[in-house]
Amino acid sequence: MDILTEALASMRTGHSASVRTNGRAPWGLRLPPVAGAGFHVVLYGTCWLVPLEDSAPHLEPIPLSPGDVVFLRDGRGHILADHPSSPAEEPRAEHFREGSPIGSVTLGGDGPETSLLCGNYHLDQGRPHPLVRQLPEVGHLPTRHGRHPELSAAVQLLGSELENPRIGSDGIVPTLIDSLLLYILRAWLDDQPASAAQGWAAALGDSAVAPVLAAMHGDPSTQWTVEALAERAGLSRAAFARRFTALVGEPPMAYLTRWRMTTAARLLRESDAPLTTVAARTGYGSEFAFAKAFKREYGLAPGGYRRQTRAA
Repeated sequence: MDILTEALASMRTGHSASVRTNGRAPWGLRLPPVAGAGFHVVLYGTCWLVPLEDSAPHLEPIPLSPGDVVFLRDGRGHILADHPSSPAEEPRAEHFREGSPIGSVTLGGDGPETSLLCGNYHLDQGRPHPLVRQLPEVGHLPTRHGRHPELSAAVQLLGSELENPRIGSDGIVPTLIDSLLLYILRAWLDDQPASAAQGWAAALGDSAVAPVLAAMHGDPSTQWTVEALAERAGLSRAAFARRFTALVGEPPMAYLTRWRMTTAARLLRESDAPLTTVAARTGYGSEFAFAKAFKREYGLAPGGYRRQTRAA
């Protein structure tokens, strides 16, 4: 079971949105907060990402070069500009132009040009997975000088499809953008030194905890016990519970319950499975027990949650 893929899929509430941003110096674009997580890819040229003082006064402006990727965990508002001192304007309708495979925004003067792919992933920030919570508020991933070769390859493919769209580009570009999120998180995990890794970065590489997480994610319907999980980890019950809690941030059974509820919510959003089926697939022997646990976690009965999310 691929834990990274499952963790992200559990948070996805819609398709990604993206636009190509082209600016000629001097230029500046003030971007409002978005629901989910934001990202930028520098296709060519250079620019700066400037955090807004009212939302992130502790963050410094970040210089960006060709191939750089920025991931904004909480979708916070910020400014993109050719220089931190350049005036920034709000996006306006006249900036936008429809296009294939994606639309574009063009602004600025007649100086050097920078082109970016900008967008956001619709993630449920009300119930973020611990792995996503552990990410920095603004993650900067340079891909030049041989760093993060897979992420670099994805950026180059995106750049090629956007610069020279051909037959099939309308299908290729959205798929690449969705894959980019996994490449970003993989690159961030790869950047964490093994000797200093903490939390999920350490848990996914831990010889005892990683197999247990894979088992929980692979089959949440199993009637797992701490003893059974400890046996799978090759540790005593007490040693396993301490190690799991220290790395994951919560006890094994608490994480298992939350993962079961997260899985149930995804099934309710994305399928028409009867509640009895959802209950069985998430480890509950009766619809009543499942509904009680789900309402305790989400504040809504399963049927009400399904209706509400479908309407939204």
